[in-house]
Amino acid sequence: MSQSRWDIFCSVVDNYGDVGVAWRLARQLAAEHGLAVRLLVDDLRALSRITSGIAPGIELAQDKNVIQGVELRRWASAHDAAVTDDGADAVADVVIEAFGCGLPERYADAMARRARAPSWIVLEYLSAESWVETHHGLPSPHPSLPLVRHFFFPGFTPATGGLLRERGLFARRDAFRSDPAALAEFWGALGVAQASPGAIVVSLFCYPNVPLPALLDAWADGDDTLLCIAPEGVAAGALDRWTEGKVPHAGQSLTRGRLVIAGIPFLAQDDYDRLLWACDCNFVRGEDSFVRAQWAARPFVWNAYPQAENAHALKQDAFLTRFCGGLAPEPGAALCSFSRVWNDSGGGEPNVGTLWPALVGARPALEKHSRTWAEALAAQTDLTSALVKFVSDRV
Repeated sequence: MSQSRWDIFCSVVDNYGDVGVAWRLARQLAAEHGLAVRLLVDDLRALSRITSGIAPGIELAQDKNVIQGVELRRWASAHDAAVTDDGADAVADVVIEAFGCGLPERYADAMARRARAPSWIVLEYLSAESWVETHHGLPSPHPSLPLVRHFFFPGFTPATGGLLRERGLFARRDAFRSDPAALAEFWGALGVAQASPGAIVVSLFCYPNVPLPALLDAWADGDDTLLCIAPEGVAAGALDRWTEGKVPHAGQSLTRGRLVIAGIPFLAQDDYDRLLWACDCNFVRGEDSFVRAQWAARPFVWNAYPQAENAHALKQDAFLTRFCGGLAPEPGAALCSFSRVWNDSGGGEPNVGTLWPALVGARPALEKHSRTWAEALAAQTDLTSALVKFVSDRV
């Protein structure tokens, strides 16, 4: 395609999901589509936590800093002039506004001054709701500038923008899982002793709103030995209270009853993928880890980003309806019941701990269905390729 320069703007709100999605998109555009990509983020420290090669505490401004083929720049606000110091010629051919973060005003003005207006895409949040299909790709004229934005919705059907998925992802996943030496090396690098035979290995990534103490009680008092992998900073308050101030740091562990909690560092994206691949069940949150758990093809429980008036429950139910469509009634009910209480959209009763045994019993069916689900989604065009085609078709 003739449009080869892409700018992606992203604002870090309160977690790592937004910048995680933007970084995956930027990397894939550069690596697989040969595009010149610039990622402009308002908090590069957040990006450094999920990306290898970026020093912690980094603050970039004008200088070019290229990591994995992507130029990184920092922008401070919608009024930031730094990104347009070179004038209209510095504006990219394609501009991605991630999650409605808003563009710097001077940058938008420079876009309007170009002889040929750039393609302006608003990358929206992922949802399984049916209305996404009718809104995907819709144009929206700017109220005061001669520019048109198009809304690009990720989703689970061919009528949406699809999901981020790199080439060869499944082959890397399966090779890792089938290599005992690679698994042992991975756990060793994290300072985690490999689980005993028959133990259930669970990764934990959730928001503070979940009823975690009740689940930890169920794990500690349960019939199965369970190894819970807890990245530093995740559910810190709840873990601190439950462990009575003895939360295991990276490389440490704590045992209570049948439960072992192993602390690990907050992982870069590629290592987090491996964690999902290595575990038997994954508790994930938001958008980025939610999608990666589906590519891991293992049973997972999703903690949707909490929204006012319980709006996240609609997103959760829409996804569960799609995902459980191919499941037998009993395992589907086990997953739905647990997920709704985990997200506090089930009225708080029954206790999440009492629902765990049914979810464990559904593991064989969920394991099989998770792989079938991942293969079906992978038959659709990945989001990055769909986005490149969407732009190319409008040039």
